[in-house]
Amino acid sequence: MKPALPLDFHYYALKAQAVLLLALGRRHGALRRFGLMLGRRPGDRYALASQAHVQVQLHCLDAAIASLRQLTRVKGSAQQEAAAWFNLGYVLQQAGRHDEAGLAFRSALALEPALDRAWYGLALVLIHQRQFLESVQALKRNTALQPMSPYGWYRLAQVWLALGQPEKARTIIAHLRRFEPRVAAQLERENGLESPPGSPGSPVPLVAVSAGHHAAH
Repeated sequence: MKPALPLDFHYYALKAQAVLLLALGRRHGALRRFGLMLGRRPGDRYALASQAHVQVQLHCLDAAIASLRQLTRVKGSAQQEAAAWFNLGYVLQQAGRHDEAGLAFRSALALEPALDRAWYGLALVLIHQRQFLESVQALKRNTALQPMSPYGWYRLAQVWLALGQPEKARTIIAHLRRFEPRVAAQLERENGLESPPGSPGSPVPLVAVSAGHHAAH
């Protein structure tokens, strides 16, 4: 008589198959394996998160949102739960469901106030809702947590311009010029904030720009 297989054998076999299928680019096959894994463990955090990730790759946003909503109901550490809410907010934002995305980002921040990406996502929601003053506060939190990332600074400069305060935008441009000169130049060009040649705010001509620098969008 053959010995009985461990209870989790089929689960781990499905997981190994899913990982292999993803490596081969066979997302639909991997998605089916994640579904079978969830049939064995309905609240499995790994399977739900992986399923949602593949659904986003396949542009099945509604299905990904459903998977992530289920994931937010699975108990875990504060960091895990915050990540689930952030990912839900991100996908809702991609689907154009900004009000729901804002609620998801706020839920993430209630669990993990130092989650810089959630502050940035919330700021984008507030900008979309034209709540510019509130977005300033969210972007200030984001840039305090990620001072060397250009994206929060870029958006903050845009918000100051929307609020009719170009001098504050110029201050940000001067700050960005120290470590992201291409982003600073892009902000100047897009918003007509170039300093006259020879003025104190004029940028120093660049001999070369690191290939690792990319303009924010």
